[in-house]
Amino acid sequence: MPLVQGRKVLRGGWYALALVSATQCLSLLDRNILAILSPRIKHDLAIGDAEMGLLYGTVFALFYALFSLPLGRLADGWRRTWLLACCIALWSMATGLAGLASGFALLALSRLGVGIGEAASQPAGTSLIFDYFPKARRGLAMAVLAAAIAIGLGLSSVLGGMAADWWDGRFPGAAPFALKGWQFAFILAALPGLPLALLLWRLREPERGAADGIPTVPEARPFAAAWAVLGAVLPVSNWWLMARRGAEARVWAVNLGGSVAIVLAMVAAARMGAAFSPRPLVHLGLVSLSPHDLQWIVVGVGLFAMLNLMQSQRLVDPPAYAVMCSPSLRLSMLAGSLQSMINYGCMAFTPAFLMKVYHLSPAQAGLQFGLLSAGLGVVGPMVAGPLTDWANQRLPGLGRVLIAIFAMGGSPLLAIWVYHAPDAGSFYARFVAYSFVLTMWMPPLYAVLYDQVLPRMRGMTSSTYLVVSTITGLGIGPYIVGMISDASGGDLGRAILSINWVAVPLVAVLVALAMRVRRDEALVVERAREAGEPV
Repeated sequence: MPLVQGRKVLRGGWYALALVSATQCLSLLDRNILAILSPRIKHDLAIGDAEMGLLYGTVFALFYALFSLPLGRLADGWRRTWLLACCIALWSMATGLAGLASGFALLALSRLGVGIGEAASQPAGTSLIFDYFPKARRGLAMAVLAAAIAIGLGLSSVLGGMAADWWDGRFPGAAPFALKGWQFAFILAALPGLPLALLLWRLREPERGAADGIPTVPEARPFAAAWAVLGAVLPVSNWWLMARRGAEARVWAVNLGGSVAIVLAMVAAARMGAAFSPRPLVHLGLVSLSPHDLQWIVVGVGLFAMLNLMQSQRLVDPPAYAVMCSPSLRLSMLAGSLQSMINYGCMAFTPAFLMKVYHLSPAQAGLQFGLLSAGLGVVGPMVAGPLTDWANQRLPGLGRVLIAIFAMGGSPLLAIWVYHAPDAGSFYARFVAYSFVLTMWMPPLYAVLYDQVLPRMRGMTSSTYLVVSTITGLGIGPYIVGMISDASGGDLGRAILSINWVAVPLVAVLVALAMRVRRDEALVVERAREAGEPV
């Protein structure tokens, strides 16, 4: 690939990195604040851990995953700064909507809106930063973004716990507008989004592909292309588009056969879940469903969308399909997805674990755990980022993967030690080592992931990764932990540790990635050229 050599960041790059980092921070704040507020929500809405897992993971995950595809395509053709600004405004308003929720349905609608809005944050933000920063500095840039995510996660606990406690303490009886503390916390979390959206709207858009020495022709009709992607992955409309594009009989057979297989697998999974952890129905307007049925309907739709996306890419953009079929790219996506299952499964219930096992108040758990996880979440990536760049210079490709193996393979072993701590002080002391190792995984893996594609494909690559990682990680991780907790009489420690067994196949995936990452990265341009890309 004809790279532009050097380490110089384009003018305005550090300011852009600060704004995109703030976007990632706010995204995780609004997404994760539900975790610290869950005991109060469960009490007021009379729901269980399985339902909270649905709200935290599954409902959010479906729309986050689905809309990341058209918005990722839009990020590859439209102004990424404007796209980020619009989406931040949307998800902030959706977060505020949760402050008005008095039942499961409106809270689920709020999570739906947050999922749609946040779907553009990673595709557009990553693509933007890769056009400001040269390859030699991207490990550091990814470290800053990872640190911002950790700060957002930490702040969600601090802000949510303290705001809810303050409001309920200040208004113990009839609160203004009949708001509960957890509702006030949602409203407060929504406020920073609008000024940040304004700053991003005014940010300069860099030339796409300049940092890689690969000029990219501007998209003629970016919105039409984005709508086409959405239509290609949704049920019914995907069949209409397949017929319009003259799909061969073999393509139809794969789509219909895959659809039947997905439906059968989801029905079996829902029945297994119901047998393992029976739960009462949840009411969504006029419809009542088992939480297990809702869970696996969402996962099934996500898998169906992924099948449709791959078939659509093969028909309409053969170069992107050829590049994204790289074994290393797929292994990177799978590794990140498995790690997300562990991360989201643990983080969704750790605040509740601290309150239940160590009898901390929401304010105590939020402040202590939030500040600690935020601080350590900055240190780990900021160490891993420069280390990733250094390792890649000495062992191209492989060096990054070795750092990922250390972080993703070592942290589950430390988790056993952490979640068996006898008291809160011991938990926090052990959590220091655990969090430092755990948070080192993102800079090396993301640097590998996005260097496997051409600049014009980074938005769709990010979106594709988000679909896989969100459905498997956010969509399944919290649900599995919540289900195990309900089935074991509320043993959150056991449930959290159970999800860490995912590390066994995860390490095997990373070893396979290490064996071929350098070879696949060297073939990116060749794969694209053979499929018709003019590079």
